[in-house]
Amino acid sequence: MTAANAEPQKVLRDEIIADAKRHADRVLSHARRGAQELRDKGRAQVEQETRDRLEAARRQADARRELLLAGAAIEAGRRRNARIESALQAVRDEAARRLSARQGFDYRDTLARVAAEAVSRMEGTSFVLELSEADRAALGAGLAEDVRRRVTCEGLQVTAAAQAAGIDGGVIVRDAEGRQVWDNSLLARLERFWPVLRREIGVRTSLAGPSAEKEP
Repeated sequence: MTAANAEPQKVLRDEIIADAKRHADRVLSHARRGAQELRDKGRAQVEQETRDRLEAARRQADARRELLLAGAAIEAGRRRNARIESALQAVRDEAARRLSARQGFDYRDTLARVAAEAVSRMEGTSFVLELSEADRAALGAGLAEDVRRRVTCEGLQVTAAAQAAGIDGGVIVRDAEGRQVWDNSLLARLERFWPVLRREIGVRTSLAGPSAEKEP
């Protein structure tokens, strides 16, 4: 092959090689871009998954915190209510003690007053006062007469029962036939009026126990 013929072939070969190199460069560049896009996509996906996990963990932590706060509030309320109930029970126990000891009030006058109140609200004109053994011996007929004077009712008869009642103190009023009975024994009266007293104590002392029942 002469030098003249060899020169075009060399040029063609060089062009083919250069074109192949350019094609290879384009393919390699495209591959690199694709690989980078895949890496970026993978990184973005990982970052998104990381953010999702963090958000889920935050929501879970918030829910746990709210649950703990709610539990703490409930427990605090329970303890407060327990303290209130304990304080109210102490007041009730002290009231029962003072009633039994006839302390802080005129016992005879109180018996006459509550018995007269019962008689005035009951039907009929003949009533019997049931008293404890000690009160029947000490007050008996005199208390019955005192009650009769306090009630304005023509033909009213009030007597003390011949037998003592099984009560610590106070008075049980019944009609002669036993159809109507009004229990004003000390502890029964405290029991009956305790819901009202409890509310009053709550108002005066800012205690707020569970809702009291209505006065009977």
